[in-house]
Amino acid sequence: MSTLPAYAIQRKKPVYYKIMTDKLTNKKTLVILLNVVLFTKCGDTATEDKTNDYDPLNVLFITADDMNYNSIGCYGSDVENISPNLDRLAGQGMMFTNAYVNIAVCQPVRQSMMTGRYPHNNGALGFDPIDMDVPTLQEQLNRVGYLNGIMGKERHYQPTEKYCWDYYVTERDLASGLGIGRCPDLYYEFALEFFNRAASQNRPFFLSANAHDPHRPFAGSEQEMRAWGEDLPVFRREILPEEVTVPGFLPDLPEIRLEIAEYYTSVYRMDEVVGAVLQALDDSGLSDNTIVMFISDHGMPLPFAKSNVYLNSNKTPWIVRWPGKIEEGSVDTTHFISTIDFMPTILHALRLPLVPDMDGRSFLPLLEGKSQNNRDMVFTQFHEIFARIDYSMRSIQEERYGYIVNFWSDGEHEIRGDAASGRTFRAMREAAPYDEQVAERLDMYVYRVPEELYNYRSDPDGLVNLIDDPAHTEEKERLKNLLYQQMSRTGDPLADEFEERFLVN
Repeated sequence: MSTLPAYAIQRKKPVYYKIMTDKLTNKKTLVILLNVVLFTKCGDTATEDKTNDYDPLNVLFITADDMNYNSIGCYGSDVENISPNLDRLAGQGMMFTNAYVNIAVCQPVRQSMMTGRYPHNNGALGFDPIDMDVPTLQEQLNRVGYLNGIMGKERHYQPTEKYCWDYYVTERDLASGLGIGRCPDLYYEFALEFFNRAASQNRPFFLSANAHDPHRPFAGSEQEMRAWGEDLPVFRREILPEEVTVPGFLPDLPEIRLEIAEYYTSVYRMDEVVGAVLQALDDSGLSDNTIVMFISDHGMPLPFAKSNVYLNSNKTPWIVRWPGKIEEGSVDTTHFISTIDFMPTILHALRLPLVPDMDGRSFLPLLEGKSQNNRDMVFTQFHEIFARIDYSMRSIQEERYGYIVNFWSDGEHEIRGDAASGRTFRAMREAAPYDEQVAERLDMYVYRVPEELYNYRSDPDGLVNLIDDPAHTEEKERLKNLLYQQMSRTGDPLADEFEERFLVN
């Protein structure tokens, strides 16, 4: 019997998948241009320069979908052995404990990562295409001959022609499995095919491998059955309610505890997908020359996490492995990094020129064990996205304090979205008439207040709003002014409104 994990066993491809063909099949060799980027169309690559002996670096970028930063073992989860593959990856590279996404919803944050710009500067505030004149990371890589690949979530990168995917496995092309984004076996199979294609063409690669777990519907849930009927993704381990701890920002009700268990069942399967992709990379023989990054695109799809600007909305696990460059088992507990920094960091690591007008900046020095100034805070935001209702929010977070402004909060409008579906929100509504604490918490989530201030060092779940506490007036005003400076500097369209409504001076 084979000793390989299930996802490493080769098998005939199922009839329900389709892989788009490589637009650059005839390209045989590549040498990176170090000092110039040719401004060509997406399908054109740079001319070869055989005088350059630089060995191009590959990039494997793996994402989880809707996972809290502390849901995996290396970031503090108390569910036993919930993430063996990610824990192993962290031991082989560097963990950042102050890493954040700049907006806690899927398409805007992914497009921010691949443009290095905040949503209001790339044209994609919500589920929108970016502006055609905004450069993307994939365009820069395409111009110097990289093989660009994506597995899952390709619909969150629009318009398609701006992202130059040579190889992609789409959600629409697949009826189940990888199309649902939850089958480790298929991720292994497709990833290995991609890596082998890059090797056979002698081209460096960028692969975005996107797990769909633990996004709703959770594994084994009623919501999952309603969504997909009998064609359900398999899960190999079921997490039970007694194994989990309900997050502190939610009440510990039976139905909520059950949904948290379903969520963690999905987290475990996500970790298997990560392990499958990493196994494929090892089996391809390309691991030693590949930088691997892992993040979650934002927090769990539950109240006070996804689609908000709380610590549990934006904080993400961020793991980087770079053989021979990053000290194994290292942890950065000092510097703040953001997904807005992803594109400039990748360009810097690949020795490619930066593009103009990016909002982020490279944190390559941190990967090299150095320090960087002005990395002691992060700015996050949310925009008008759902149901024609403006949920504009902005936040600034430091190591200790976090300030939030909710432009939309007027005591009448109610928040909507994916986080208000499923067992948890329903359980809070049902318990509210009989439990005053649950009622207060529900009211805070649904209607919010215009301003919030939290001591995240002592209150990471954001339970005690300090905005009206006289003892914190100085901190409040300091953070508000810093937020206004950031909004003004980046051309935030709400900067003038913030100044008028919320600044004392």
